[in-house]
Amino acid sequence: MHLTTRLVFSITTLTLFLAFVSCSKTEEKAKNGPVMEVKSAAFGHRTTMPGKYTCDGADVSPPLEWRNAPTGTKTFTIICDTPDAPAGTWVHWVIYDIPADITKLPEFVAKNGQLDIGAKQGKNDFDQIGYGGPCLPAGEHRFFFKLYALDGPTNLKVGASKEEILQAVKGHVLAEAELMGIYARE
Repeated sequence: MHLTTRLVFSITTLTLFLAFVSCSKTEEKAKNGPVMEVKSAAFGHRTTMPGKYTCDGADVSPPLEWRNAPTGTKTFTIICDTPDAPAGTWVHWVIYDIPADITKLPEFVAKNGQLDIGAKQGKNDFDQIGYGGPCLPAGEHRFFFKLYALDGPTNLKVGASKEEILQAVKGHVLAEAELMGIYARE
C-alpha cells in the first residue's frame, strides 16, 4: 500500500511537471512571437523537389518565400546544400544581403553576382555564381534551404563562399528557418 501511494504521487508529480514545462514553452513561443519559416510553392518540407530545379531539368532556382522574421532583421541569407553528396556536403546556392523588405524570391533567380533587389550571390561548389541544382548519383538525396535573418549586412563582395558567409554571420543571426526537399535519381 505504501509503495502504491508513492507511485501514484510520483506519477502525479511527473504529470504536473510535464504540463508546466509544456505551458512554459507555449508561453515562451507566444511571448517571442511566431517562429520564422521558409517555404516553396514548388514543393513542401520533406517532399520531392520537381526535376525542373535539378540538372535533370531546367536547373533553375525554386521559388521561395518566408515570413515571421524577428524585429531587428536587416538582411537575409539563404544557403542551399546537401549533406548526401559522395564527397561530403555540397553547396548548391548562396545568396546574401537580401534586404529585410524582401520576403520572397521568384523561380529562376538570375545567375548574376549582384541582383536588382540589392542581394548578392556567391559561388556554389560547381564553381559558379548563383543556383546550381541537384546533380547527384543515383539514389535519394536531401537538399536543405537554410534561411538566416541577420541584424545587418555581411559586407562581403559578390562571389563569397559558404564558409566566408557563415564566418561573416557569426553573432548576427536573429533567427533561422529550414526547408528540406528530396530528389531521387534512377
